[in-house]
Amino acid sequence: MPTEKTTAARVGAAEALRKICDRFPAINSREFRGDTTLTVPVNQLMAVMRYAKEACGFDMLLCVSAVDHMPESPRFEVCYTITQAETGAVLLVRCTAEDDSAPVVPSLVELWRSANWLEREQYDLMGIRFEGHPDLRRIMMWEEYPYHPLRKDFPVAGVPLENGGGVFTEKAPADGAPFTTTPGGRTAAEREPRSRG
Repeated sequence: MPTEKTTAARVGAAEALRKICDRFPAINSREFRGDTTLTVPVNQLMAVMRYAKEACGFDMLLCVSAVDHMPESPRFEVCYTITQAETGAVLLVRCTAEDDSAPVVPSLVELWRSANWLEREQYDLMGIRFEGHPDLRRIMMWEEYPYHPLRKDFPVAGVPLENGGGVFTEKAPADGAPFTTTPGGRTAAEREPRSRG
């Protein structure tokens, strides 16, 4: 049986979808198993997202992810999940990055500060550039790493590097590290790093 909050979320998402589609007729929308998805042209992404935030109450950006559709063209698609904190309404927004060799989409950091690290992750692992990002640099791999490991053309076994990776010259010691668990403890609390004082 639907609760008051799920009913509010459905109404919130449906009303927002209607308002957005009325305002931006070039976007496509669809609903599948209760999820509402908008497909937005890259040149309208910032305007649609600003409208969703300011006029429709989508005040939180939860997720930024990307899909590599290789060998199709356009190859890359960026997916955003936004929500209304009060109602729990969720909207999925998809945007295609047109250039297969150097995909670029606008950064949403000026709308949601949470976009900062989320966009950096997609830049690092998928090679998507977020135009206007205040600090677009790698967040997981080191800066000089020449590849984007989540692209479909990246080999499953990885890519051997001449300099052995260029970051570590020897194995990092784990003994005594602050977050290393203690093996052999009888309970989870005894294995917890904080149990050592």
